[in-house]
Amino acid sequence: MAITLEQAVTGIKSPVTTARGLAARLRYLTQSEGGREAMARAGITVRPDTVDNWIAKKTVPRRGNLEKIDAAYWDYRRRNLAKEFKARLNDDGRGTEIEIFPVDQSQVEQKYKRDIQIRRKNIRGTLWNAVVDAWVEGDENALDICWDEVLNELDSDYDSYTFVSAVGFGV
Repeated sequence: MAITLEQAVTGIKSPVTTARGLAARLRYLTQSEGGREAMARAGITVRPDTVDNWIAKKTVPRRGNLEKIDAAYWDYRRRNLAKEFKARLNDDGRGTEIEIFPVDQSQVEQKYKRDIQIRRKNIRGTLWNAVVDAWVEGDENALDICWDEVLNELDSDYDSYTFVSAVGFGV
């Protein structure tokens, strides 16, 4: 589910190593308190005047800070998209149907292959909120708990879908 959410994240296409990409990320990060918090989470510990010099193009961040700026940008972008994702996925209480694609068995010997079908399940309630929050925080344990909740609703095929090749849904 986290992979599907991650694939739905859009943002600045220019790399952080280009003047355009760096300027766009710095503008996005420095226009709000949330952006500054994302910079702190990413480990950017420079003085405010250093950031001002980056924005004014008087100096260029070192490679390590460029990577942190990029990480901060994507972290903040995910956090900004989380509310929108929750609203879309909850769909005014109707929820969103997911498609669960079984694990790829192409490398399994024929005698050991199992007939596992693509499953469809409508997810409603607070589960989407928990999934999106866990994804934003990168909390794999919480994502596993959410997945177990989905699997519990599949009844008899629970174990067949513990590991899957993909989970599809529209965000």
